Amino acid sequence: MTATPQFVPSDIEIAQQARLRTITAVAADLGLAPDDIDQYGRYKAKLPLALASQPPKGRLVLVTAISPTPAGEGKSTVSVGLSQAFRRLGHNAVLCMREPSLGPVFGVKGGAAGGGYAQVLPMDDINLHFTGDFHAIASAHSLLSAMLDNHLYHGNALGLDVKRITWPRTIDMNDRALRQAIIGVGAGNGVMREERWVIIPASEVMAIVALASDAEDLEQRLGNIIVGTTSGKERTPVRARDLQATGAMSLLLKDALRPNLVQTLEGGPAILHAGPFGNIAHGCNSLVATRAGLALADIVVTEAGFGSDLGAEKFFDIKCRAGGLNPEAAVLVATVRSLKMQGGLPKNMLDQEDLGALERGLPHLAHHITNVRQFGVPVVVAINRRLSDTDAELTMVADYAAKYGVRVALCDVWANGGAGGEALAHEVLALLDSKSAEFRPLYDTERPIREKIETIAAKVYGADGVDYSPAAEKSIAWLEQHGMGNTPVCMAKTQYSLSDDASKLGVPTNFRMTVQEVSGSAGAGFVVAKCGDIMTMPGLSKSPAAERMKVRPDGTIEGLS
Repeated sequence: MTATPQFVPSDIEIAQQARLRTITAVAADLGLAPDDIDQYGRYKAKLPLALASQPPKGRLVLVTAISPTPAGEGKSTVSVGLSQAFRRLGHNAVLCMREPSLGPVFGVKGGAAGGGYAQVLPMDDINLHFTGDFHAIASAHSLLSAMLDNHLYHGNALGLDVKRITWPRTIDMNDRALRQAIIGVGAGNGVMREERWVIIPASEVMAIVALASDAEDLEQRLGNIIVGTTSGKERTPVRARDLQATGAMSLLLKDALRPNLVQTLEGGPAILHAGPFGNIAHGCNSLVATRAGLALADIVVTEAGFGSDLGAEKFFDIKCRAGGLNPEAAVLVATVRSLKMQGGLPKNMLDQEDLGALERGLPHLAHHITNVRQFGVPVVVAINRRLSDTDAELTMVADYAAKYGVRVALCDVWANGGAGGEALAHEVLALLDSKSAEFRPLYDTERPIREKIETIAAKVYGADGVDYSPAAEKSIAWLEQHGMGNTPVCMAKTQYSLSDDASKLGVPTNFRMTVQEVSGSAGAGFVVAKCGDIMTMPGLSKSPAAERMKVRPDGTIEGLS
C-alpha cells in the first residue's frame, strides 16, 4: 500500500493543477476516431448512440456501499480510483457514472465528481452545466407541463380531473418554496390549481433517459407517461401521447440521450450520463452509457446511488433487468468512521479510536454483504481509508469481513489515486477470474405489487412486514387494474437507515415499513412506493455551499469541492 500523505489539497485545487488530455486522445484509447465523436470543446464529447447496440465485450463491476452517514463513505471516489487502478495494471477499463445535479452541488454536497486524486475532469464543467443534458431534460419535462395546462385552458377535451393531475413541474435547484404552490392565478392565466415542483433527478423524464435503450424506445416511453386521470369512477389514465407532446419532447432530448465522454484525473476514459436520485428514483447512470462502455472496454466500473439497500437493489432489479446486463462482481465501500457512527458514536468523536463503537457498527457491514450476495454477485469489501483511521480499527474491519468469506482490500485512492486502488483492483480481478457470479433479480415482476414491495422490505431491509396507507392501497389496486402490476418496484425511502426511519442506525430489528404512497412511472417502466417522509424537492441548508463559491478575476472557480 502506498503511504498516505498527511495533507491533500482541496478537490478543486487538484483538478485545476491537472494536465488534461484532449478528448480525442481519450477517445482513441477506446478505439474511436475524432469523427466518431462530437466534441464539446477540447475535453468533453458526445458518444454515438449506436455504440449502445453493439455486442458487449466488457465485464461489469458494480460499486455500492454501506448506508451513508454524515461521516462520508466515498463511493464515487472509490469508483474513479478503481478504474484508474485497472488502467495502471494494464487493463482497458472505463468508468460509468451519473451526472451531478446542480441542487446538491449548491446545497450541502458541493460536488459529485469524486474526490482527492480520484476525480473525473473537467470537474468544474461536470458539476455545473456540463453538456446541457439536465437542461434538456428540464425543458422536455417543462414542455409537457406547459402543454398539459394549455390543454386545460383550451377546454380540456380529454376530461382530465384537475384534482387528480399527477404530473409535477421541475427545476434543477433545491427550492423548498416550490414543494407546494398555486398556479394559474389571475384572469387569463390558465386554470387555477395546486402544483408542485420536483428536482430534475426526481423527474420521470430523467428516469426515462436513464433507462431508454435507443431513440425509438425513448419516444415510446415518453408517450407512456401518465399525467393524470379522467373524472368519474373509472379514472382512466391520460398520457403524454394523448396530449400529442411526445414528438417535441423527443426532439428536445435528441442529444441528451447520447452519453458523455470525459476523463479521470489520470487520463483514463469516463462516461458520465444521466443522474436519477437513489432514494427517490433508481439511482444509476444511463443504460446506453453502460452498454457503450461494455462495447468499448474490457472492464466497466459503474456505481449505484447510496447503500446496497437502495442503489444496488435498484441497479439489479430495475436497470440490469431492463437492459439485460450481467454484473459479475461488486465492490462494497465502507469506512471506519461510518461504521463507528453506525455503532452509535457521535460525529464530533469519529476522529478518535473507538474499537467498541466500531465493533457495534460492524453488523451493519454484514447486512450489506448479505444484501449483495443474495443477487448471486460476489463481493469485495473496500475499506476506504481516511487519515484518522488507526491500524487497530482497519484490522478489525478487515478481520470481520473476512469471517464472512468475502475478499477485503484497503483502498487509499483519495490520497494516492490509482496507485492507492491497486490492491482493490487485484481482488476484483480475482473475483472476475473465478467466474463465480450467477446474477439473478430478487423477485419475479409478474408477482402482485404488494408481494414485490414486501419481498424487498423483508430480504433487503430486514423488516418484519409492511403496512399501507389507505391511499396506497387504492393506488395499488388502480395500477394493477391499468396494466402496471407487472413492473419492477422502485422503493423511495430514507438513505440513512435500512428502515424507513432515518434515526434507526446499525441493523434495526422488530420494525415494519409503512408505504405512504404508491404511484406509477409508466414511462420509466416501474412503480414507485414511497415510505416515510421522502422529499422530491430538497431545500437548502442554513449555510449552503453556494455561499462559498465564486469566480476569481482569472476565471478560475473557488469553493467547488
